[in-house]
Amino acid sequence: MQHVSPVREPLVTGGKTYHDVTQDVCRQVEAAPNIRWMAALSVALFLLGVFFYSVYRTLWYGIGEWGLNKTVGWAWDITNFVWWVGIGHAGTLISAVLLLFRQKWRTSINRAAEAMTIFAVICAAMFPVLHMGRPWLAYWVFPLQNTFGSLWVNFNSPLLWDVFAISTYFTVSLVFWYTGLVPDFATIRDRAKGPIAKVAYSLLSFGWKGSAKHWSRYETVSLILAGVSTPLVLSVHTIVSMDFATSVVPGWHTTIFPPYFVAGAIFSGFAMVLTLMLITRVVFKLEDYITLEHIALMNKIMMVTGSIVGVAYITEFFIAWYSGVEFEQYAFINRATGPYWWAYWSMMTCNVITPQLVWIRRVRYSIPLTFVLSIIVNIGMWFERFVIIVTSLHRDYLPSSWAMFSPTIIDIGIYVGTIGLFFTLFLLFAKFFPVINMAEVKSVLKYTVDNGPTYTGHDPHHHVHQPATTHGVPASASVNYDKHD
Repeated sequence: MQHVSPVREPLVTGGKTYHDVTQDVCRQVEAAPNIRWMAALSVALFLLGVFFYSVYRTLWYGIGEWGLNKTVGWAWDITNFVWWVGIGHAGTLISAVLLLFRQKWRTSINRAAEAMTIFAVICAAMFPVLHMGRPWLAYWVFPLQNTFGSLWVNFNSPLLWDVFAISTYFTVSLVFWYTGLVPDFATIRDRAKGPIAKVAYSLLSFGWKGSAKHWSRYETVSLILAGVSTPLVLSVHTIVSMDFATSVVPGWHTTIFPPYFVAGAIFSGFAMVLTLMLITRVVFKLEDYITLEHIALMNKIMMVTGSIVGVAYITEFFIAWYSGVEFEQYAFINRATGPYWWAYWSMMTCNVITPQLVWIRRVRYSIPLTFVLSIIVNIGMWFERFVIIVTSLHRDYLPSSWAMFSPTIIDIGIYVGTIGLFFTLFLLFAKFFPVINMAEVKSVLKYTVDNGPTYTGHDPHHHVHQPATTHGVPASASVNYDKHD
């Protein structure tokens, strides 16, 4: 009896050819902006205007415009900083870690995830700079030569470690992202009809010709950058967690923070990737590239990291109880039952209970449910950072210094404004840059079920013929790369 067994789930559906990939991805770059894109950009620009106004008020009048007080010295700003850094984690994970593990399903989502990383880190970097009160002296955080008198940075401070970790993370992610764009810029350059577009994409493509030597260097650089940035996936949010873990504030100084923060960052990062990719696949008609299988795999990662975060919440309570320190115990009881109980239980519902729905196959493969779930997760992760920071600070050892925190309109304006900044950058990226990595998608076309090899059980000597490749990219795609598409 003969039966056909697929080698793996399809990575690209619809029986696409190399030419189809080029056409489908370049379509939105070459077309005139449509009304939906213009409307979305208008909303994002309005929110960006709110951001600029709120920053102006902060710089002109000082951080007294914020809702901080003598007890809660950190609140809205550091909550948003950690939230944005967390969102920036999934891009490097998808690009670097999955590349090193040869996970080919990453090829359709890595470009947008890398862009998301860069834009999220830009948004995150705004908050520590504004919190300085005098951001024009922000260069003081760097280890400059001692030419300013007695000025020298404190190398024991985790805030300084943040400067190094996040600047390194941003630089490596930016180079990684741009390196992957070069072959696709060359494709658009060769298809461009207008003189401005041809010159712009010629400059961006750095003279790429698609020769075997170019592909060899591309592959080598990608692997080196993946190897360099993989430790950054773990180190960046570990160092952000040290802002809290190295203190003596009850509820903060715990050794579980580094792995707990990293898992939470990947959790929120994948949620944001899902939010963006579910919109992108519909708007740009990329359903054959960002398939239900991609969505299900990302849901599984979100479910695993969400479960780790849930275990971390329970472990925190256990550590506080087992320590026998009444101040530590009170900090956690106050989180769950104190004035900010609503934030704590919102966090638990969004981050622990809701993601367990992903165990159900129908939920994993449902686009509307996944979209709603991804937004709920990011709301929950914002509440997590708020709970950690505010509930640990607003009550300390002396009841006379207890205080409540309420954000001002400027606090809210800066946060909403960074969302506007993020989506302004992402919308410009999605319009003028190829949102899917054409080169890498073409390299996996032969591995899909529709037009890839299958194994027939009756022939024990059957050999699967794989296409000739040049460093992971089909040879047919690497010579005169897409010039004739």
